[in-house]
Amino acid sequence: MQIFVGLGNPGAKHARQRHNIGFMVLDRIAEEHGFGPWRAKFQGEIAEGRFGSERVMLLKPQTYMNLSGQSVGEAMRYLKAEPGQIWVFHDELDLAPGKVRVKSGGGHAGHNGLRSLHQHIGEGYHRVRMGIGHPGHKDRVSGYVLHDFAKADQDWLDPLLDAVARAAGQLAQGDASSFMNAVALATRPERSDAPITEMKPRTKSVKAETEPPADPQKPRKFDDILANLLAKFSRNG
Repeated sequence: MQIFVGLGNPGAKHARQRHNIGFMVLDRIAEEHGFGPWRAKFQGEIAEGRFGSERVMLLKPQTYMNLSGQSVGEAMRYLKAEPGQIWVFHDELDLAPGKVRVKSGGGHAGHNGLRSLHQHIGEGYHRVRMGIGHPGHKDRVSGYVLHDFAKADQDWLDPLLDAVARAAGQLAQGDASSFMNAVALATRPERSDAPITEMKPRTKSVKAETEPPADPQKPRKFDDILANLLAKFSRNG
């Protein structure tokens, strides 16, 4: 069994906050793949289902972010799971909005939910880092992550949640590379199919640029020259 953990804070007040993107994506996975129903267990909410032959449990800890490890640790002990069976979906300040990276092991980088997981289950679990961008200064981080996503964020947030949900089966199979490729392809900006017309530069005639304007009194055609000569001879005769 694989355990997909979404990090966030419980309650309607926090439902649309940036810190709750982990809860959001688990809800989208459950909806996309028919998991459920959600029920209370392991100090959290769980929903179960399958990706092919692989059984997966979704877990949203209800302990608040800073104590997420309590819920995950309880689930692991009950299911006799190892850290390598845990996939944690969480917000990531150090990635641009809409970007996703998968990492196994390593530090918690100051993320309070990951810090709690380190304390309860160690660092050997997988992290699905979901970029929300950075507010620009560390003093603004707390207010930023505990604020609702802006209206403009919906342009990338909903497509991202859909893409992650559809590709989640790759994670259940342990194929993080295929998962990231699938998400990247599904969320890349659309390109216009209209052909690009090559614009030819406007060029002036070399003759027009270099040749002085014609004298209107100066004959140009052979017939005019011949007529002038005949008139001259007639006058002299």
